Amino acid sequence: MRAVIASEPGGPEVLTVTELPDLTPGPGEVLIEVAATAVNRADTLQRRGFYPPPPGASDVLGLECSGTVAALGDGVEGVGVGDEVCALLAGGGYAEQVTVPAGQVMPLPGGVDLVTAGSLPEIACTVWSNVFMVAGLQPGENLLVHGGAGGIGSFAIQLASALSAKVFTTAGSAGKLALCADLGADVTIDYHDEDFVAVVSEATGGHGADVILDNMGAKYLDRNLDALAIQGRLVIIGMQGGAKAELDIGKLLTRRGAVIATSLRARPTEEKSAICASVVQHVWPLVADGRIRPLVHSTFPLEQAADAHRLMESGAHTGKILITR
Repeated sequence: MRAVIASEPGGPEVLTVTELPDLTPGPGEVLIEVAATAVNRADTLQRRGFYPPPPGASDVLGLECSGTVAALGDGVEGVGVGDEVCALLAGGGYAEQVTVPAGQVMPLPGGVDLVTAGSLPEIACTVWSNVFMVAGLQPGENLLVHGGAGGIGSFAIQLASALSAKVFTTAGSAGKLALCADLGADVTIDYHDEDFVAVVSEATGGHGADVILDNMGAKYLDRNLDALAIQGRLVIIGMQGGAKAELDIGKLLTRRGAVIATSLRARPTEEKSAICASVVQHVWPLVADGRIRPLVHSTFPLEQAADAHRLMESGAHTGKILITR
């Protein structure tokens, strides 16, 4: 099979298509003939040598895919050869084949074609698990999403809006802010020339954000605490703004708040399977009825994975970037 690997740590130019042995599913695994995968920030970090795959995971990049079931390992039930599916992966998506634990394989949401479905597993599982399963966002609460025009942000806006939360989001251009509003954001904030703390405070009458979904990490830590409501929950899922910052515990105490840092890739299979099952139950119906729409910016063939990474790192995209076999 053809697959994309990083020949050495470095820029997009180190991504190369190579031939690897065909795969065979082990017990409890499903073999998928990949139709599409998507570029995630974690892929660019892995390419640069900063985010190695978990022990036992494939060195091939790619944390999600869609495709057709080609074979089943021993003990697999509930899915059959020939089924069109999508899956959450620990790695291996930038290839013609991938094996994945059966619990991380999901049916396609109604109305979504096979290629487009490759954009959904990582963002759906990330947003649902963090904003709803962990932070417990409730109808009527205020959610602040940083980077609302990206893959995770655009999905979070739609999901929270569909479930009756009030959504605030930051973005960096008039076009991206307009997109966020179209997706359902109630208040959009240009992070170049607006203070998100002041905007959230004014719009909520001083209440603040009940939940903040943050991909920036260190750079936004203190200001996120300023924006947090009493008993608010700050969920950190990325470190684009650095890994180390000083936490003002006194400020956190006054809010009786929580700071939660989570990742998805290295969780045990059982946890990821539970998240996938919950996504199928609670999120897929919202996609099927059109309240959440997949947002795909562009699609590249496997041989142009480097160009897909360049686009990701340019920040010029909105929504997801796909790679097809």
